[in-house]
Amino acid sequence: MQWLIVKYALTAAVVVLVSEAAKRSDKLGGLIAALPLVTVLALIWMYAEGQSQQKIANHAFYTFWYVLPTLPMFLLFPYLLNRFGFVAALGASAVLTLMIFALFALLMRRFGLYLL
Repeated sequence: MQWLIVKYALTAAVVVLVSEAAKRSDKLGGLIAALPLVTVLALIWMYAEGQSQQKIANHAFYTFWYVLPTLPMFLLFPYLLNRFGFVAALGASAVLTLMIFALFALLMRRFGLYLL
């Protein structure tokens, strides 16, 4: 149980770090958010918990492929935010991301990579 609390606390600290840095500097907040801190923590947790190297490698591999279709959201969100407000922009960005991900998964299937 203690290990689980440590995992939650450190992982939450990453989110707090990003939001606090973003309050002070848009660029610094963006830079820290762009770092794969959550993925690195997940890999560390998996290693510390004795997961196989193959399982850890698969996690890193699929994380790469899942990140790609999310990138357009970061261009669309600021554009929509200025025009429609936070909730609408976030909702539309989420829907767009799901649509792009579905299309991306279909495309990658043609190359033998099954993401869904």
